[in-house]
Amino acid sequence: MKRDSMKAWMRYVAARGAAVGSALTLSGMMMLSSGLGKTPALAQENRPRLSYSQLLEKIEAGEVSAVEIDSEQNLARVKLDSEKETIEVRIFDRNPQLLEALKANQVEFGEQQTASSSAMMGILTNLLLIMLLITGLMMILRRSSQATGQAMNFGKSRARFQMEAKTGVNFDDVAGIEEAKEELQEVVTFLKTPEQFTALGAKIPRGVLLIGAPGTGKTLMAKAIAGEAGVPFFSISGSEFVEMFVGVGASRVRDLFRKAKENAPCLVFIDEIDAVGRQRGTGIGGGNDEREQTLNQLLTEMDGFETNNGIIIIAATNRPDVLDTALLRPGRFDRQVIVDLPTYQGRLGILQVHARDKKLDRFVDLEAISRRTPGFSGADLANVLNEAAILTARRRKEAITPLEVRDAIDRVTVGLTLNPLLDSKKKRLIAYQEVGHSLVRTQLKNADPLDKTTILPRSGGLGGFSSWVPDEDIEGLYSRAWILDQITVSLGGRAAEVEVFGADEITDGASNDLKKVTNLARKMVTLYGMSDLGQLALENPGNEVFLGRDLMPRSEYSEAVATQIDRQIRDIAMTCYEKARRILREHRPLMDRLVDLLLERETIEGDEFRNIIAEYTQVPGQKLVKSL
Repeated sequence: MKRDSMKAWMRYVAARGAAVGSALTLSGMMMLSSGLGKTPALAQENRPRLSYSQLLEKIEAGEVSAVEIDSEQNLARVKLDSEKETIEVRIFDRNPQLLEALKANQVEFGEQQTASSSAMMGILTNLLLIMLLITGLMMILRRSSQATGQAMNFGKSRARFQMEAKTGVNFDDVAGIEEAKEELQEVVTFLKTPEQFTALGAKIPRGVLLIGAPGTGKTLMAKAIAGEAGVPFFSISGSEFVEMFVGVGASRVRDLFRKAKENAPCLVFIDEIDAVGRQRGTGIGGGNDEREQTLNQLLTEMDGFETNNGIIIIAATNRPDVLDTALLRPGRFDRQVIVDLPTYQGRLGILQVHARDKKLDRFVDLEAISRRTPGFSGADLANVLNEAAILTARRRKEAITPLEVRDAIDRVTVGLTLNPLLDSKKKRLIAYQEVGHSLVRTQLKNADPLDKTTILPRSGGLGGFSSWVPDEDIEGLYSRAWILDQITVSLGGRAAEVEVFGADEITDGASNDLKKVTNLARKMVTLYGMSDLGQLALENPGNEVFLGRDLMPRSEYSEAVATQIDRQIRDIAMTCYEKARRILREHRPLMDRLVDLLLERETIEGDEFRNIIAEYTQVPGQKLVKSL
């Protein structure tokens, strides 16, 4: 009622203001027109003119019968005995001589002011102020009504709702994660025909947690489940529950589940659930914050005093270690489905899915691309084909060729190709570094095979690189010999600098290689038990404060053991470094030839690199270089 009366009063004020404004405008225009009507034109050729001094002379001569003074325009309208028309004379602001002359000669005079521009400006200013006042009041009223509406909807859920789950994705569009698809196929069956399971006493699972690295297809899988089941689909991100105001997140959780119950059976997808489901009572500030209240409400809704029949929660995260244990127990998330990086066959299936709408050349081999991309996620593979299509369009080709695919892989992994370097000492130095890496790699039996080496610079300051094809059979299960060979290969660039240019000419180009060496050597000593210190894990990498661990990290070994760790790390690095130098010293002529060839071509593929090593013969009388 108060709001309606306020609106009615505002409409009355607006109407009265408009009426007053129109009346003032009309009166001002009438005054202006009347004033303008009384002011004759000054520039008429047939009208006689008088100066101020001539006017005084006429007054003294008694030829003036009447004078009308206009102080606003500084004019005197003079009526002469000999003239029928009135003559206008320009006068000053103050005219004491004129007044004395008029009085002395008993001439009738008076004063009349015409409408001035200042009066009109005053009227227009008042009118403008009235209009601004009315506009301001209307804006305040409108904003208050909007704020009221927002306050009423602030605790509402922001979940996107699709009644018929038209996600446009089904299981045929998801490849590379066949094991996860098989597990989630049962969820589709639960949603379509629940009586098939309830007749045997089975309960529909409350929730399914998808765990996997970024880009492995967790969100795509949730859309495919909704598309296959054809049930109402709610989707929301975990960050959309939490606000700075207390109680808003819990209110949104309640509203989301209320809507889901009204549309059961349905599917609720919560992406990035770790934003709201982190472990409670952790961190520096302790426990009772808005995020924890939201999590408490979510726990209650998923498995509290009420049952949520027909509502299946699917959540996705890449950080299961930070989730609260109460959220992971059976009854809330009954199933945890691991969505791993795709294998060779999985990558091939993903490439086939994303190649449907791409125009590929007949020489493009998807199997070869799959073999060259171990460790790529589904999003990475989709990005590779998309970058290949962009490069094809930029080069004005009709179809994607193997060259565009190789360039796209390099662009995704190491960056955009820049203009080649000019012939200089820097270019030759980079060539020796990359050949050092590649030559050492080809001489070590436990190292992964070389893919290619190049000195074409890349975005991000990378002067060149040497890539390799990881062995998928041992991925994730690396031996001590393999790690030592990786360290030796990483030190091949620095070893080449020292062998060719001397210790005083080494550069900072090996800084990233040294960081990698230190990291691998430390893990060998402190985590993998691959040193003389024994089978001990001396460090715990997952000791974050926000996970409920100690505020200050606790040292897990004594100072004496720390000294031994440093010594072991240094011994590993120096042993591998000397091995790399020995390999390059024994094959110095071969290294020089490879550097000359690399400077000429700027890129050497792995097969060609190995063929050159196998065919090259050192000076007569020496043995043939070892081939792979």
